[in-house]
Amino acid sequence: MSAAPLVGYSCSGSEDETEAGTRTRPEAGGRRGGQSPPCGQRFPVPDSVLNMFPSTEEGPEDDSAKHGGRVRTFPHERGNWATHVYIPYEAEEEFLDLLDALLSHAQTYIPRLVRMEAFHLSLSQSVVLRHHWILPFVQALKDRMASCQGFFFTANQVKIYTNQEKTRTFVGLEVTSGHAQFLHLVSEVDRVMEEFDLTTFYQDPSFHVSLAWCVGDARLQLEGQCLQELQDIVDGFEDSEMLLRMHADQVRCKSGNKFFFMPLK
Repeated sequence: MSAAPLVGYSCSGSEDETEAGTRTRPEAGGRRGGQSPPCGQRFPVPDSVLNMFPSTEEGPEDDSAKHGGRVRTFPHERGNWATHVYIPYEAEEEFLDLLDALLSHAQTYIPRLVRMEAFHLSLSQSVVLRHHWILPFVQALKDRMASCQGFFFTANQVKIYTNQEKTRTFVGLEVTSGHAQFLHLVSEVDRVMEEFDLTTFYQDPSFHVSLAWCVGDARLQLEGQCLQELQDIVDGFEDSEMLLRMHADQVRCKSGNKFFFMPLK
């Protein structure tokens, strides 16, 4: 958010703007009581007023402490909107019961693991869109998705992931059937990305639902014995075969704080 200017008035009556953070002090000795300040001289602005306005125009400060320790993949810039295309998954109670069992066990290895707040399967990397390109981008996506069919898929293989910067680790369920349908959707999304000169998806993607995450690279602790024990929990969970057979019936695009929905046929 840009700094709001503080306005001082000159003797001519025209407005002379000075940005917050710039103070003009009167000359030594001050002025005599009742005498108007010389033209161009301003009173000092109290610190309490100056602190009301940010001194930067680059946007909100990135405070990772406010986001569970997460760090932006790319810096915030005014007019740039982080954008992501994915298939949402609405978790049912039985799925959350399985997740609780997996998380409580994984936390014996990595106590800082926390559950995801929402569930999805990515069809794109996170990219940056200028604000005026959002609606044309979404319309291009809708045009591409209009002929795509919904489908069932299974995600029942526990796998450990990190982001590209290795600053976060995820426990996920990898797709084991329906891979070809996901690749078809990605190919359509990639065409839109190329049209807007944006980064396409990974060359050999592992489609998955992330269940839990933590800050840092925790693969060493979670892979191996822990991973096998988590898989045993999934395999032994009641009705897990049907529970982890999911339906893809829409594609969703999130750009900044806006959501766009594209139903599949």
